[in-house]
Amino acid sequence: METQKQELQIEITPEVADGVYSNLAVIAHSTSEFIVDFLIMTPGAPKAKVKSRVLMTPENAKRLMAALQDNIKKYESQFGEINMNKGAAIFPMNKSLD
Repeated sequence: METQKQELQIEITPEVADGVYSNLAVIAHSTSEFIVDFLIMTPGAPKAKVKSRVLMTPENAKRLMAALQDNIKKYESQFGEINMNKGAAIFPMNKSLD
């Protein structure tokens, strides 16, 4: 039996298409969901402001991780290795809500 592959049609509003800049992400999780907060941190400011929050199931978080890994691999094969700024401050990127 032949399986049919359906093409996903994606709609995006102009407001969402503009995007939101983020230079920091904080990820939290519980037993049932992952929460990814995208923040903007201004140099010298004592606070970082959450610009967007995305909630997803653990399964979809793992799919996102795999997709990011795949895209980073493709990016680096085309443009070279992404260098992590070793002198930059390191912020906690993960926390548990349990």
